[in-house]
Amino acid sequence: MLEVFFESKRGFSVRSFGTGTHVKLPGPAPDKPNVYDFKTTYDQMYNDLLRKDKELYTQNGILHMLDRNKRIKPRPERFQNCKDIFDLILTCEERVYDQVVEDLNSREQETCQPVHVINVDIQDNHEEATLGAFLICELCQCIQHTEDMENEIDELLQEFEEKSGRTFLHTVCFY
Repeated sequence: MLEVFFESKRGFSVRSFGTGTHVKLPGPAPDKPNVYDFKTTYDQMYNDLLRKDKELYTQNGILHMLDRNKRIKPRPERFQNCKDIFDLILTCEERVYDQVVEDLNSREQETCQPVHVINVDIQDNHEEATLGAFLICELCQCIQHTEDMENEIDELLQEFEEKSGRTFLHTVCFY
């Protein structure tokens, strides 16, 4: 999953996308995920998992996540199908970062408007996701308050790497 800008509660415009060919949610075992087409609504996914194992999917938080998501938008969106223009794209996994950069670089450049793509590796568990969300929010706030993002972003990312002990990937692509 990737986030395009972050934290609507703090004044940012947020869009969330998947980059795979299907939507994969944890299943009863690591090698048995629940796989859905991007056309499947969050409501349909929720009802399917409720029917399969209400206790499991309540306990692991998937039903809560789907309930929250269906109040935001009807279904997941695939990044490669989106033609909107963004200033900043954040990913939380290097594999997703690579897919986003590859997709942006394969598109025909029309406006030459830059988009900064930044990866912050976050382990896929509730605690890491919470800590990562705060880190990403703070990063976005700092970027928002820079006078010249193009010239200040590398130094800003270096400061965040030192502060957080995490490594950030960063590249600039063009629309």
